[in-house]
Amino acid sequence: MAQSTVKLASGYEMPLVGFGLWKVPAAQAADTVYNAIKAGYRCFDGAYDYQNEKEAGEGVRRAIKEGLVRREDIFVMTKLWNNYHRREHALAMAKAQNEAWGLGYIDLYLIHFPVALKYIETEKRRYPAWWMDDAGTVEPDNVPIRETWEALETVVDMGVAHAIGVSNFQAQSLYDIQRYARHPISALQIEHHPYLAQLDLVALAQEHNIVVTAYSSFGPQSFMELPGIFSKRAKDTEPLLETAVVKSLAGKHGKTPAQILLRWATQRGVAVIPKSNNAARLAQNLDVLSFDLTLDELESISGLDKGLRFNDPGFYLPNYPLRIFA
Repeated sequence: MAQSTVKLASGYEMPLVGFGLWKVPAAQAADTVYNAIKAGYRCFDGAYDYQNEKEAGEGVRRAIKEGLVRREDIFVMTKLWNNYHRREHALAMAKAQNEAWGLGYIDLYLIHFPVALKYIETEKRRYPAWWMDDAGTVEPDNVPIRETWEALETVVDMGVAHAIGVSNFQAQSLYDIQRYARHPISALQIEHHPYLAQLDLVALAQEHNIVVTAYSSFGPQSFMELPGIFSKRAKDTEPLLETAVVKSLAGKHGKTPAQILLRWATQRGVAVIPKSNNAARLAQNLDVLSFDLTLDELESISGLDKGLRFNDPGFYLPNYPLRIFA
């Protein structure tokens, strides 16, 4: 079987296949995580934005208490939301998120988006969001990425996180952080699927020993259930799972279309974080290292690229577009 982990620049090992907690309801998160651990998952991708960290931590602790795993067997990554980019807020939020997980430390802590929004007291906000009020107002804050990155370095110094990285960043910001980084950029998490292959960005990251993690590996599938404008692009797009290329390769290899899409990433050294509540699919998503695609097959999947981004605040915040991917 192919290698199942990747080594971060910090020296820690991260599983190539993890479980994503985006859109997992808090009420179900403990059971979902516990069942995923029983199915063989050891890596979990969370975020303050997902509002289920406390419950996800409960699921991990239950599995540890029952002797299914040890803490060191589990890899937890989570993210700092946009309202908490100022140094003092980032430090306080990292501590609060670590306490919510209740596992002693965070394995990998990421800056969720390369944009700072005005600080909001957490108790005054029922949930994190891009907008500041019911009118959908978006208010950026004057906090440079350097301040936030250096705060995360302090989080590592304090032992709250073992490694740090970024999410939704583009090449220019990676180059910039590298000029002053004291701790390495261990990881870059991006939307990555055949409709948005971002091959140059992946190459840049890998050339600099930055591990890439793909989210939304199934493309439009991840966004179909979202309300209003958040799903508009997805509803106008042919599902990747139904494209002729992917279906043909699934038939040839005796795998599901989802497994083909996940192998397209993992075979190229890109980590994936799919999620499912279905026991059979849980197992299938984990079993994406036991077969190989040929170079021609990998390239045929990459040939589906159309630069189509679904997680785009420049598109789904029409009143105050944040064109961070322009």
